[in-house]
Amino acid sequence: MLGILLTLFAAFFFPGIILKTKAYLSGRKGAGILQPWKDMWKLYQKGSVYSTTTSIIFQIAPSIYLASVCCAFLLVPFSGQPNLLSYFYNLVDWLGDSAYQFRMLATYDSNQIQHWFGHSWDNLDFDNKFQFKGDFVFFTYILALGRFFMIISAMDTGSPFEGMGANREALYSLLAEPSYFIWAGSLAMLTGYTSFQDIYAHLHFGNYFSIVLGILATYLLVQIALLENSRMPVDDPTTHLELTMVHEVMILDNSGIDLAMIQISSALKFVIYGTLIANFFMLPQLHLLVNVLIFLGIQATFAVAVGVIESFQARNPLPKNPQYIIALSSIAVIIFFTVLIITQKYIS
Repeated sequence: MLGILLTLFAAFFFPGIILKTKAYLSGRKGAGILQPWKDMWKLYQKGSVYSTTTSIIFQIAPSIYLASVCCAFLLVPFSGQPNLLSYFYNLVDWLGDSAYQFRMLATYDSNQIQHWFGHSWDNLDFDNKFQFKGDFVFFTYILALGRFFMIISAMDTGSPFEGMGANREALYSLLAEPSYFIWAGSLAMLTGYTSFQDIYAHLHFGNYFSIVLGILATYLLVQIALLENSRMPVDDPTTHLELTMVHEVMILDNSGIDLAMIQISSALKFVIYGTLIANFFMLPQLHLLVNVLIFLGIQATFAVAVGVIESFQARNPLPKNPQYIIALSSIAVIIFFTVLIITQKYIS
């Protein structure tokens, strides 16, 4: 449950830290850290306007997009603890069992019922029932589901600009997929497990090769997060040139609460990848307060890094974006061969 609160807390400040960093590096004071969420709140209070050329797909796509991101967010473990869906599953299971037992104990007095309720709560077990082999595959494709609906909703408008953006979004996602799976598969081979919780629980950096592995894996996740959110150097979220936009041109027709849900999803996706990075450094044997500080520090560092990248790195020309994304797969291959060296599974 602590992971839920910390992740939401980080998502609340992440977009503002990025904007504040960019403003500071450009010599401006900039808006407050909470300004992005103030803007989202204004959008939330406004109604959505739908074109007569759109269908129900355009109206439900932002909701599905946000729901898919929230589902992926609940699958990510926190410092070796069960993923967040397990807390909800076990709590609902406990409430259902408690309701049945409460009916069975209706003939007892209130003191006996109170004693039983307290004892039952103390014995509530939060075992990870949503941990399963290959859950990192489900994590990827639940995010892909939301992206798919955003792509077809952009095409649903009939706008040529949004169609071009949807085409680029689909292409870049396709090219980035191998790098993620090589990264996840390499960690699975290193630890011998294929679920997020077990991978992070058994991942240790004990020699030079493993330290190199951690650095490369962190860099790769940062680049995938920038690509997933269509940020620099692949896309410029502040540009006004429709012909060169990727994600921003796809949501030109979204307004009101729909646009707010899309922006919230973007903030959550950044924090999701920040949590994946933080899990490299949060160890179960450390004190909980230390892990909390590590988590918040890495999320803040990640947000500042995004601001620095967007301030000093120019956007790639569109023809070079596929080459840049494919190059990420080469980094993932280096991670794979590093794992082969560590596990001594290379072919002599």
